Formats: sequence, structure tokens, C-alpha cells
Amino acid sequence: MNKLNPILLVEDDPRDAELTILALSDHNLSNRVTHVVDGVEALEFLRFEGKFTDRDRENPDVILLDIKMPRMDGIEVLENIRKDEDLKAIPIVMLSSSREDPDLQKCYALGVNAYVVKPVDFKEFIESVKNIGIFWALI
Repeated sequence: MNKLNPILLVEDDPRDAELTILALSDHNLSNRVTHVVDGVEALEFLRFEGKFTDRDRENPDVILLDIKMPRMDGIEVLENIRKDEDLKAIPIVMLSSSREDPDLQKCYALGVNAYVVKPVDFKEFIESVKNIGIFWALI
């Protein structure tokens, strides 16, 4: 049986993080969820830096990335990931409370795989995951 890599949840709001993790577990997604609170911590996780130097050498199966965060926002994280040869193929679902067209356009121009508006409708999330071809890898 193949080992499932984690889902990386990058979310600064503890309530949104808790709801997302609960929704994932309620829908029997088998991956463990690693939660980090901002973009700087997300990049440290992905690059095995800081407190993440000793973690397993695996990339997440998918990144759930909030846009509006302190220290480094989700768009900056997305830019960094897409420029990194070791990370650029990881599917990214952007989570945002923003329905603003410029945010949406910028995310897709930078190569996001899906854009889901919060509060997350889990059916919409599942559709997004199905559309990027990783749904069956997560269940």
C-alpha cells in the first residue's frame, strides 16, 4: 500500500483551520493534515527549514493556501512555489474570502489549480480536488 503524503493547510485563522480539518476528516480523506499559520512557515515546511528540518522528505499531495495572511500572503507563497523546481508540481487550492476578480486572475496567472471562496463549501472543495486529478489519491 502506498504511503499517503500530507495535505498542507496554510491558514492563519484558527477557526477556519479547525473547520477545514474537521471537514476533511468528516469526508474520510486518508491523508494527515499538517497545519501551518502563515506563508513564511509554509515555505519553511516545504524547504525542510527551521523547525521542519527533521520532517520526512516528502512533498504534500496538495496545498490548501489562504490568501490573506500575516508575514507573507498566499499569493507570494504561490509565486515562490511555482518558481521552485522541487515544488512547482504540487497542486495548490487557494482558499480565500475574496471574490475580487484581480485576486482570482493573479492566482490563476501564477498557476493555482483551484480557487475556493471561504467559508469553504466542502462540496465545492471536493469538486475542485476532483478537477485537479488528485481526489482519488486523497481518499
